[in-house]
Amino acid sequence: MARKNRLIAAANLNLQEIEPLTQNQLLAFEADNNLVLHGVAGTGKSFISCYLGFDDILKNEKERIVLIRSAVPTRDIGFLPGNEKEKASVYEEPYKDICIELFQRGDAYEILKTKGIFYFMTTSFIRGVTLRDAVVIVDECQNMSFHELDSIITRIGENCKVVFCGDFRQTDLDRNGLKDFLRILKAMYEEFTLIEFEIKDIVRSDFVKKYITARTDLGI
Repeated sequence: MARKNRLIAAANLNLQEIEPLTQNQLLAFEADNNLVLHGVAGTGKSFISCYLGFDDILKNEKERIVLIRSAVPTRDIGFLPGNEKEKASVYEEPYKDICIELFQRGDAYEILKTKGIFYFMTTSFIRGVTLRDAVVIVDECQNMSFHELDSIITRIGENCKVVFCGDFRQTDLDRNGLKDFLRILKAMYEEFTLIEFEIKDIVRSDFVKKYITARTDLGI
């Protein structure tokens, strides 16, 4: 058994089998290359990305998940206690919940971090890093600047799969340079599959689906 599988086995973690719930989720499951998952909230973009990453680890295709977020756009990090790394830990909460659900254990996230299977970082720490043998998930990327996204993608080393997640309609694409970055990824059509999640793909709850439908209908 490869080392990466021994780590999960030693931790007594069993990945739950997840099935796609919508056609666009199925497209993400079936894609073999890098992904751009964009669209409305509640469609499972982050959840699917993590599940597919852990599945690649179990198949001995990758060694770990590296999840990257930007902490800058919240603009309130300076008021949180602790150093920059401790402040950034608040952004890990969604992924703790995802790991709890995927492995049905309350301590799954802490175990995965301790074993080096799941590594969380913000764009503040990306400089000088080379990422290898990993599923690199770039979450909430609509909050990142072109410089941040460019810095991440140029750190990708051998045997990596990259997944960009976000709702690009929630940001000013021209202002932060994301529009240019997306143009580059679309030009790399042999490397990236772009999937747009719509209101019909919302799986979080009927309440969220109704809210986003009403917001969209009102043009807000």
